[in-house]
Amino acid sequence: MTTATRNISLPAEWRDFWALTKPRVMSLVVFTALCGLLAAPGHIHPVIGFTAILCIALGAGACGALNQWYEADVDAKMARTSKRPLPAGRMDREAALHFGIGLAAFSVGIMGVAVNWISAGLLAFSIFFYAVVYTIWLKPNTPQNIVIGGAAGAFPPVIGWAAVTGDVTLVPILLFSIIFLWTPPHFWALALFMKTDYGAAGIPMLPNVSGQRVTRNQIFAYSFPMAAVAIAPFALGESGWLYGVTSALLNVVFLALAFKVWRNEANEAKDMKPEKQLFAFSILYLFLLFALFAIDRILFA
Repeated sequence: MTTATRNISLPAEWRDFWALTKPRVMSLVVFTALCGLLAAPGHIHPVIGFTAILCIALGAGACGALNQWYEADVDAKMARTSKRPLPAGRMDREAALHFGIGLAAFSVGIMGVAVNWISAGLLAFSIFFYAVVYTIWLKPNTPQNIVIGGAAGAFPPVIGWAAVTGDVTLVPILLFSIIFLWTPPHFWALALFMKTDYGAAGIPMLPNVSGQRVTRNQIFAYSFPMAAVAIAPFALGESGWLYGVTSALLNVVFLALAFKVWRNEANEAKDMKPEKQLFAFSILYLFLLFALFAIDRILFA
């Protein structure tokens, strides 16, 4: 019997179902989706807009639940995830599977009926991409899991935009690209100081497969196209000076921290202060970047 299925206490509490949705990840998904919705041209009724964001949140929760259902045994091997409901024995895997599938079906169905089927189709594809392509195929099999799998987390602003306009144009593609290129340096910084945990779980993250020097090189290399795409909305006339100036400043700080990571030669997590700084700042960076873009579009578009 595996750790993930031992000593199950039933029925699970509501807190355990809430934990299955990965609330902290969901908050970033909801925020970027909301920014995409607010930045979109045109008008959406507040109730329909709220429904769209709620559906995106539920879809993100479905991804979290399906991910934890599939990775229950892997989570049990990592200190960072061992206290989640399944490896801790507070829930059985079948309940998690049914919960995830139910959330996915409900979120896509309501999005289609209440908002539009373009946004519903994008939401369905993003759930499939995260739960199947990333979780089942990429993550356990390739150190490029974060690179390709980053597309799953990049869909929310596109879905938010499509909820208003019913289409996908250059701006949502730029927003998608920012998150897509942001994901590797963000997660590889984490993977460097969590290398031991990932190794124990058998997940082929880049530091474990190719080494820390290659990972640091990749973090620094990805930071440049990410910065270029982040400034592109201003350069292409899709935002005003508020976003342009603050985006430039945020990217200078990000590149400076990535440079510190590139220069660092530490092998032990306790000596990886630059990696921890970059990981923490990268979260703030994305929040501020998207918030400023939405505010700029609302005020000056």
